[in-house]
Amino acid sequence: MGKVKGFMEYQRALPADREPLERIKDWQEFHKEMGAGDLQKQGARCMDCGTPYCHTGFMLSGMTSGCPIHNLVPEWNDYVYNGFWHEAYDRLIKTNNFPEFTGRVCPAPCEGSCVLGIIEPPVTIKNIECSIIDHAFAEGWVEPKKIVNRTGKRVAVVGSGPAGLACADQLNKAGHSVTVFERDNRSGGLMMYGIPNMKLDKKLVVERRIDLMKQEGITFMESTEVGVDYPADKLLQEFDTVVLCTGSTKPRNLSAEGREIPGIHFAMDFLRTSTKALLDESEPLLSAKGKHVVVIGGGDTGTDCVATSLRQGCKSVLQLEIMPKPPLERQPDNPWPEWPKTFKEDYGQEEASCVQGEDPRKYSMMTKKFLADEKGELQAVEVSRVEWVSDNGRFVPQPVAGTEQIIPAELVLLAMGFIGPEEHLLQQLQVLQDERSNIKAPETTYHTSQERIFAAGDARRGQSLVVWAIHEGRSAARECDRFLMGGTCLP
Repeated sequence: MGKVKGFMEYQRALPADREPLERIKDWQEFHKEMGAGDLQKQGARCMDCGTPYCHTGFMLSGMTSGCPIHNLVPEWNDYVYNGFWHEAYDRLIKTNNFPEFTGRVCPAPCEGSCVLGIIEPPVTIKNIECSIIDHAFAEGWVEPKKIVNRTGKRVAVVGSGPAGLACADQLNKAGHSVTVFERDNRSGGLMMYGIPNMKLDKKLVVERRIDLMKQEGITFMESTEVGVDYPADKLLQEFDTVVLCTGSTKPRNLSAEGREIPGIHFAMDFLRTSTKALLDESEPLLSAKGKHVVVIGGGDTGTDCVATSLRQGCKSVLQLEIMPKPPLERQPDNPWPEWPKTFKEDYGQEEASCVQGEDPRKYSMMTKKFLADEKGELQAVEVSRVEWVSDNGRFVPQPVAGTEQIIPAELVLLAMGFIGPEEHLLQQLQVLQDERSNIKAPETTYHTSQERIFAAGDARRGQSLVVWAIHEGRSAARECDRFLMGGTCLP
C-alpha cells in the first residue's frame, strides 16, 4: 500500500467520454484515456484491505460479488500508483487471459464489492485494468509466446466466445494442439457480433488478440458449424478431447398478440447484422434508419440496441422495462458486498437523452400487443403500466387498468435475455442437459455425461457475464488437462 491515506486524499474519477452528440456520428470507441498521473491517484485510493472482497468472486443473493477470475486487484493498483507498469501487467495476466475485453465490457462486480465502497465511491478498478493492458500493448510487452514442448494431444474447442478463447489459450499453454471451431465467419463469438464496435473495437481489440493466439499455434476453423459443416462424430475420431463452449444463444421470446407481424426481431439478430455490415463495409440487412424503434428489455443488450439505433439514424427510440425504476442508493435489503441494484445511466441512455431530451427508459411497463397498419406492417405497440404484487411469496407483475397507451413502433427489438444453448449439436453428441436445458457438467470437473467431452461458459452455467465465461474456460481447461495428462499445472 504505497499511499496510506490515498483513499482519503483523492476522489473517484474516470476519464471523460467523447461527447454524446459527437460520438453517435461514428462507430469508434467512446471512452477517452486517462493520463498516467491521474491513474496513479486512482490506484492510490486502493486501501490494500486485509480481506479484499474485490477478488472474491462468488454468488451472493443470486448476483456476482467480486471478481470471478480472482484478479489480484490490490497488487496491480499499488504497482500503478508507484509507476511500475510492467509489474502491474505481470500481475494482471496471472489471472486474466483477456483484460482488454473485461476492462471494456465487464460490469465490474469487483467495484460493487470494493471495501472502500462502504463509505465512499469505490476504486475505479475496471478503468485501471483496461489502462494497464492498453499500456502493455502500446509498449510492445504483449507478444506471442512460443510453446516449446508439445504433448501430442489434440483438443477441439467448439465456440470462440470468451469461454472458448480462454479455454483454448490455457490448453495451448499446457502444450496441447488446440483447434477452435466457430460457425461465424469471424472468431470472437459474443465479443465479435454481440457487442457493438463503439463498446469493443473488433479490429483493434478482438482481432488483435485472436491474431496473437494464432501466432501462438492455435488453429481457428471459421465458418464451420460442428454438426452441420463438420460431422459431430468426427470430433471424437480426430481429437482426444472436446470442450463445448457454444454459449447460451436461444433468445427469450415474448408471447403477445401480434408477435408474428413483420418488424419484430430478436436484439442479437439486429446487433449482429449491424456489426457485420460495419466490418464488411456494406449496408445492414436490418436497420433502424428512419424508424420509430422500441426496445423491450432493460439490460446491457437493450442499451446496445438503443445506441446502435441512434447511430443508424432512427426517428426515435424507446426502451421498455417491466421492472420498477431502481433506487438511487443501496437499500437495506441490498447491503454491501452484494452487487448494488441502483439506478445507472449507461452510454446508450446518455446518448438518447441528449438527442431526444429525456431518458428513453420507461419502467414498470408491460407489452400487451403489437399492432399492424392496413398493409400488415408493424405500426405500434400497446403497453400498460404494471404493479408487482405478491403471489404466494413470489412477486409477479399485474397490469394496472386504465394505464394502456399506444406507442408508435416500426421496429421492435426483443432484448430479454437467453434461455439456454442450441440443442442440435448436444443431441448429436448425446450430451445430457439439466432441468434448465444447459449442458449437465459439475463445476468441480466440467465433465459432461460423455467421457471425453467437457463444457464451459454460458452453455454450462446459463447466461452470465464475460468474466464468468473466462473463469469457466480457464477452469474447464484445467480439468481437461488433468484428464489428458493425469495431473495439471494450470491454475
